[in-house]
Amino acid sequence: MMDDLLSRCSFPVLDPPYAQALREAIELILRRYTPVGIIAAGSILRGVPDRTSDLDLYVIHKATFRQRLQKFFNGVPAEIFVNPPTQVVRYFAEEHASGRPITANMLTNGFIVLSTDEVIEQLRSQAREWLAKTPSWSETQLLWVRYAAGNQYEDGLDLAERDPAMAQVFLSKAVVTMLEYFFKSRGLFLPRGKELLAGVAQLDPLLGAAARGFFTSGDFAERLQFAEKIADATIGVHGFFEWESSPEEVP
Repeated sequence: MMDDLLSRCSFPVLDPPYAQALREAIELILRRYTPVGIIAAGSILRGVPDRTSDLDLYVIHKATFRQRLQKFFNGVPAEIFVNPPTQVVRYFAEEHASGRPITANMLTNGFIVLSTDEVIEQLRSQAREWLAKTPSWSETQLLWVRYAAGNQYEDGLDLAERDPAMAQVFLSKAVVTMLEYFFKSRGLFLPRGKELLAGVAQLDPLLGAAARGFFTSGDFAERLQFAEKIADATIGVHGFFEWESSPEEVP
């Protein structure tokens, strides 16, 4: 069974260490599971790996359990996500609501190593449909994000003189939340974590420059100035602001 499935696999052209790692990972998957589909994704497959980049492998099987594995193959780290089709469909909806359609991106843009069932193309079709949908957040959801960013920023300012190190922890959290609000308030998906600053700069070069300046400056006073500029350009507040949620029935 394993040899039959292995013979039906297709492998992308990769540098030798990655190619060997992918083959070893696929062999382990075929020994442990009975997949109807395997999709390889991530920066290695896109041809832009970093020093610690890993292989992302999405395994779809008909069994009723999900599992996640992290293993090294030929010295290359790999994350393996094993799911039945019904769980994949749930991820589409959940991740779209969060603004990070990770599963839909993997299935749409990944390399098809193995596909033995029509459900794989059905899922990929659904993935493309989810990516085409504009993400939306309610006014209340956006208010909560704005509140969180403002609160973190205010805590950072409060600690600026008394505990500068801890102040920078809060300010860093605040800036990341502000930048995420920048995307959410515009009805956009959040970029990949490593591409957050690049994504901001592409949409707003001045904001992108302030964000990069905040994270690269070694001068605390200058970082405070950058944080203020980012707050003004995104959430428009520097801490506490008046607001109220809608009444919500509770059980």
